[in-house]
Amino acid sequence: MDLEYAPMVVASFGVSASLYYFISPVLSEYICNGYRKLTQEQQVDWNSRTVSTLHSLIVSTLCVYVLLHDEDSQKNPIWCKCKIAKYNCAITTGYVIADLMIMMCHFPLADSIFYMMHHLAAVYAYTYTLLYGALPYFANFRLIAEVSTPFVNERWFLDVLGYPKDNVYLVFNGVALSVSFFMVRIAVMPIYYYTMYSVWGTTEFYELSYGMRVSWVLASAVLDTLNVFWFSKIYRGLKKILAKKHPEINNKKAA
Repeated sequence: MDLEYAPMVVASFGVSASLYYFISPVLSEYICNGYRKLTQEQQVDWNSRTVSTLHSLIVSTLCVYVLLHDEDSQKNPIWCKCKIAKYNCAITTGYVIADLMIMMCHFPLADSIFYMMHHLAAVYAYTYTLLYGALPYFANFRLIAEVSTPFVNERWFLDVLGYPKDNVYLVFNGVALSVSFFMVRIAVMPIYYYTMYSVWGTTEFYELSYGMRVSWVLASAVLDTLNVFWFSKIYRGLKKILAKKHPEINNKKAA
């Protein structure tokens, strides 16, 4: 058992909680007049999404760097020694634990049960990477999904501030959100599972404990099921926005 990355988990937890409870409320009230008009529940969600956006920008950048430049993780995705990938997982673990704490303190928020399922699956899987050094490539690969998170949060910010559905910013964000979400959460699934298949049954694979194998498969299945569910909602929302922006499309269909 390796506790080398525990300080980063604790630091990430502390920074995330501080941003949520102290920094985001002050800055948001100073920068955005609309923040003061939000309900208490909306302010909770707002501050949570502010932290989420900052976290996503950091970990997605590190994730892409590892996937593009770290040769060791590509040669041995199960037991590679890539420290950047493991520190990236530690940052995410600390953030996710803090976000879970916030959700439990304010339960139930809208769709919070789905986010809690997502977070629990992530912590369960990342624990094996941080404590035992297992599957760092695959754990880091999952974080490419964070590329789409700023667009998800921006969509919510614009909506809660009362921007009309056909506003150009909302339309642009809807398209960017749909494309990015599909590319980094749906389109990458074949690559992820092909890599999983390519190492299945190898010597390195059998060095994993039974619990690690179950965690790997179960967490991947839960996360991707949620991604498909969320993408279906995003796609339906985009269709509605485009239909309002270009009503002639519906008229042609009706004709």
